[in-house]
Amino acid sequence: MSAATRMDTGEEIAALDTIRRGVKFSPELKEGVRFTLVLAVIASLGQVVVPIAVQQTLDRGLRSGGGPDVQFTVLLGLAAAVAIVITGFASYLMTRRLFTTSERGLATLRIKAFRHVHDLPLLTQNTERRGALVARVTSDVDQVSQFLVFGGLIFVVSIGQVLVATIVMAFYSWQLTIVVWVCFAPLFLSLRYFQRKLSAAYGVVRRQVGIMLSAISEPVVGAAVVRSYAVEGRTQARIDEAIDAHKAASTKAQGFTAFSFSLGGISAGLANAGVIVVGVWLGFADQITAGEVLAFAYLVTLFVGPVQMGTQILTDAQNAIAGWRRVIGILETPADLVDPGEDGVVLPRGPLHVRFDHVTFAYPEGPPVLRDVDLEIAPGTRVAIVGETGSGKSTFAKLLTRLMDPAEGRVLLDGVDVREVRQDSLRRSVVLVPQEGFLFDDTLHANARYGRLDATEDDVLRSADELGLGDWVAGLPRGLATRVGQRGESLSAGERQLVALLRAQLADPDLLVLDEATSAVDPALEMRIGRALERLMSGRTSVTIAHRLSTAEAADEVVVVDRGRIVQRGPHARLVAEDGVYAGLHASWVATHGS
Repeated sequence: MSAATRMDTGEEIAALDTIRRGVKFSPELKEGVRFTLVLAVIASLGQVVVPIAVQQTLDRGLRSGGGPDVQFTVLLGLAAAVAIVITGFASYLMTRRLFTTSERGLATLRIKAFRHVHDLPLLTQNTERRGALVARVTSDVDQVSQFLVFGGLIFVVSIGQVLVATIVMAFYSWQLTIVVWVCFAPLFLSLRYFQRKLSAAYGVVRRQVGIMLSAISEPVVGAAVVRSYAVEGRTQARIDEAIDAHKAASTKAQGFTAFSFSLGGISAGLANAGVIVVGVWLGFADQITAGEVLAFAYLVTLFVGPVQMGTQILTDAQNAIAGWRRVIGILETPADLVDPGEDGVVLPRGPLHVRFDHVTFAYPEGPPVLRDVDLEIAPGTRVAIVGETGSGKSTFAKLLTRLMDPAEGRVLLDGVDVREVRQDSLRRSVVLVPQEGFLFDDTLHANARYGRLDATEDDVLRSADELGLGDWVAGLPRGLATRVGQRGESLSAGERQLVALLRAQLADPDLLVLDEATSAVDPALEMRIGRALERLMSGRTSVTIAHRLSTAEAADEVVVVDRGRIVQRGPHARLVAEDGVYAGLHASWVATHGS
């Protein structure tokens, strides 16, 4: 099952189960819920104060046997005013508590979801659209927030209001209460059907939001490619298609909402008409007073209002629950790289000994990329791993840095399985310099400090001098304060590589893993990168995934990978003289690049 499918299987989860599981991830939502419900009951009781006061004033205050009872009427008015103030204050407290607990709980949910996205397997992140992942921790959580803060408030009050209105109506006339409930029976009986339909429809809407965000964000990030190849029309067509799909999904979902809302309106009309007709008939039969009929009319309004509002709440709830399921889907997607934490091993400082102990690795639903690899690298050795594209050499880097774990066998550092090493120790001792070092839209200083977050400006300048990059930093418009732009676009490809090397020097690793960049740079900058690499690798164990065989020539040892197996190993001079895979690769490279 793919990651995206696995994270969306929650669409079948019942709404109450979704809420229960969501509350488990946001326990703040349960804090003080009993007192909030008490406040909701008090606020609901306040809604029936006016109709009861009207009935009592009409039947006892104005139509008493000895004429209008002014004192009773005034006292009743004052009591009603006090009750309304009390219930209004209870409503304020309830609203404030709902706002506070909802926002605290959703902040926790958003933080957990965002952190878990970073803990997801790289394969999961790569198979899931970036826009969809962003949507899960932004717009999906926003839908939950909107429902809990506003819909949840209205829902709690409405339920209380319907119950209180029903009880008081039954006190005045059980016959008219039955009339009202019979008129609304079709709506209540169909709610389960609409809930299922809305749940499925809004599940599609939330997925389409993620697809739409992906379609819009990718051309923004890749704007240079879009313009260079003049594919604006095709890109816009893809965006339009995603927007149209979202529109179609939203229209279908709103269609169910409109039908249920219309059914609520019909039920309300029938209830009002039924109360008038039956109320008049009961009045002629002396089974109900004029004041009670008037109070009942008010109570029907209190009953109808929240029921009609409930249809909109049902829509918001299904939209929110669909988003909640998607967020829960992320949180319940297992992170395959489990940190042993405090029970893990802390690696000693100094050049590390590396061992691949019969390692096999395969991507999901694919053939093995590495097959029974047995490799040992002595501390302080510089090793270059070479091979054709797709031979499996880049997988070495991911396994060494534990971005992935082997399907079989073990990766050992100083004799310790990397799965048993504490993550903070592993990240301290092992650093990967990728082909494209990602730069954030900030200053050079801030980007370099990702190698060591507590590094001062002097630390960064010292590391730059150690790599021979001090004059390059000084030559930038504002030195370390130079902004690199989004994704480092203010710097050249070669300069971005220099920043990646500066990060690695600041990190001061014991094992350096380099996935060599193939970006074309000018000769002067290439020489500077080469000198910086020499200094960076000095005194450390280093493994370079070599895409240029000039790198292999400078290594202590070359490991040749072909179809997932190690087929040759040794120094460049010996391997190039042998009749094997490496000699062929080298001859092809020389023919392309010159001697």
